[in-house]
This record gives sequence, C-alpha cells and structure tokens, in this order.
Amino acid sequence: MKAIVVYESIWGNTAAVAKAIAQGIGTGTPALSTAEASAEAVAGADLLVVGSPVFAFSMPRDMTLKSIETNKARYKKAPDLSQPSMSSWLAKLPRGNGRAAAFETRIWWSPRGATTDIENGLARAGYKRLAKPQRFIVEGGEGPLRECELDKAKAWGAELAQAMK
Repeated sequence: MKAIVVYESIWGNTAAVAKAIAQGIGTGTPALSTAEASAEAVAGADLLVVGSPVFAFSMPRDMTLKSIETNKARYKKAPDLSQPSMSSWLAKLPRGNGRAAAFETRIWWSPRGATTDIENGLARAGYKRLAKPQRFIVEGGEGPLRECELDKAKAWGAELAQAMK
C-alpha cells in the first residue's frame, strides 16, 4: 500500500501530528508538506491523509497566509509561510482513485474547521473517504499541542492502515 500524509503547518503543530499519523500507518509512510507533495510524489497513492491547521475558522488560503505575513509581529512564534496553502495545493491535486482521510489542528472551541474543505477537495480529485475526519487540539492559537494528541494521531494512523487492509 502506498500511503502518504500531506500537511500544511504554520507553527509546527500540524507537521508533528502528520508525522505521528505517518508513524501509525507504518514504516516508510512519508509525511510531506504541501511544498514537498508534488504531483509525482502523490501519484498512485492508495491512501492520502491530508491535514491543515484551522485559521479564521477555516482551512488556510492564500489570503490567510498573506494576512499572517502582514501581521507576523503579533505572534509569539515565527510562522512558517514557506508552504503553499492547503487550498491552493488541493486545487492542483491531480486525479487519483485511492482512499483519503482528513485531519485538522485547532483550538478546542472553534465553531468551524478545515476538514470539510479538505474532504471536498480530495473528493473533487477522485479520492474516496476512508474514515471520519479527526481533530487534534492545540493550546492557544499557536500551540503547543494538547497533551496526548500525538499518541491519538499515531493510533489514528494505525486505524487507517487497518481499514485499508
């Protein structure tokens, strides 16, 4: 099975979750940022697990990243804005016929999230939903992750691998 975890991460929380999910799926499963997840890298994926942070109650878009760049002095941690937004990555995702799962990192009280938009983008590219989306909680807008979230992510990755059998 060719499984790939793709993420957008602004403060490192989503990257950490993506790597834990990849570990749970199994040895050799890469966790790639949207900058690394080229069309060639994801071609032929049997399982595509995709996640992003929730920012302004949604999946980050190019305008979100521009706003963060403009206002980066207000954040305690330096944001990583080197990756394409999840929105733009999904818009360029080539057709596939594998299975997919979506996840997000978020503060606990966010009224909306990113997973619906991620799932819609994956479905437009031909990927079929494998599992209910997952939410991983960060403490405050920039993190860190809530205790035990990485264990939860690794366990979810193992569940996804099992569901693919």
